[in-house]
Amino acid sequence: MLKEFKEFISRGNIVDMAVGVIVGGAFQKIVNSLVNDVIMPFTSIFTGKIDYTDWVIVIGNASIKIGSFLTTIINFLIIALSIFLAVRYANKLNKKLEKMKLEEIEKIAKKVDKKGKFYKRKKEEEPVKEEPTTKQCPFCYSEISIHATRCPYCTSVLEEKVEEGKVVED
Repeated sequence: MLKEFKEFISRGNIVDMAVGVIVGGAFQKIVNSLVNDVIMPFTSIFTGKIDYTDWVIVIGNASIKIGSFLTTIINFLIIALSIFLAVRYANKLNKKLEKMKLEEIEKIAKKVDKKGKFYKRKKEEEPVKEEPTTKQCPFCYSEISIHATRCPYCTSVLEEKVEEGKVVED
C-alpha cells in the first residue's frame, strides 16, 4: 500500500491537481468579492437599495437566509461560466496543437521508407537541354545533320563551320 501511495504521489497529475485546487480557492475568493462588493450592490440600485444578503425568513426559532443562498447561487454561476470559458479555450488550443503535431508527423512519415529507415529525397534535377543534332538546309529546306558541309539532298555547299559543337556562320 505504501508503494502504491508513492506511485500516486510521484505522478505529475497529482501536482497539477493540487495547483488547480489552490488556484480554484483563490479564484473563489475573487468571485465572492465580485458578487458581494460589486454585483449585489449594483442590483440593489434597481430594487430600491434592498440588500439581498440580509434577506431572512424566520419561522419559529429557525431563520432561513434566502439572501445568502441567492448570493451563493450567483457565485456558482459566475465560477461555472469562468471555468466553462477557460476549458473551451484550452480545448481549442489542444485541437490546434494536435493538428500541428499530425502535420509534423505526416512530414516525418514522408521521409521514412517501407522498412522504417529515413532517407533523403533526391532533389529533382533540372532537365538537361540537348543541343540540336540537325539543321535545315537554307536551299532546299531539308533537315540535315548539324555537322554537314554539303546538303545530301540538293548537294548545295553550306558555308557554316562547326566549332566545339556550336554552329558558327561566316
